[in-house]
Amino acid sequence: MTKPLFRDDAYARQAEGRVLGITTEGGIVLDATVFYPTSGGQPGDSGTLSWPGATLDIATAVKGEGDSIILLPAEPAPLPAIGQVVLQKLNWDRRHRHMRVHTALHLLSVVIPLPVSGGAIAADKGRLDFDMPDAPEDKDALDDALNRLIACNMAVTEEWITDAQLDAQPDLIKTMSVQPPRGSGRIRLVRIGIGSETADLQPCGGTHVANTSEIGRVRIGKIEKKGRQNRRVYLHLE
Repeated sequence: MTKPLFRDDAYARQAEGRVLGITTEGGIVLDATVFYPTSGGQPGDSGTLSWPGATLDIATAVKGEGDSIILLPAEPAPLPAIGQVVLQKLNWDRRHRHMRVHTALHLLSVVIPLPVSGGAIAADKGRLDFDMPDAPEDKDALDDALNRLIACNMAVTEEWITDAQLDAQPDLIKTMSVQPPRGSGRIRLVRIGIGSETADLQPCGGTHVANTSEIGRVRIGKIEKKGRQNRRVYLHLE
């Protein structure tokens, strides 16, 4: 198993880790990692691993068997030995932009309060697919509402509930296509705002900024029709 250090601190840019194994495809499994693995529409992190006499570029991270996380090298190169302690460093600018986009998409689901059927995150933009038969009449109004929420400087925090507690509050789940992971007995919630001033609360395993002020101004881009009932709404960092 790999300890997900990004879960405890999304702002950790580097950390040491010990090599537990090498996959048949040349992926590296560490005992603990700051690299977020591709999941929930958020791309896996990139960066480097280094150890005495060597540095290895990491293209992305993916989930492996059980609770393992696999770091995939950018190109074939000598790999660290099992048991080797390595220093892992994130491509921080890319990760932080993912955090900004991901948090902004949570707020997009607030200004468009409809079921979400899909989504994706990139370093400069993101998108959500909504169960929305008709396009919004006023895109500028959505843009203004979203940026007003961002400018409220709301704290972004996490909390945990049980599977049973989530079953008792099914309205917390906004995504139709991706269900919260179950089986561990706990489900992570991301809250934007505090108490009665909460703007959004939903299950999520991704990385987020600590305050909406870090998102900066965003712009709603294209709104595409994707089937009879679906509209794809793009969001861009500015």
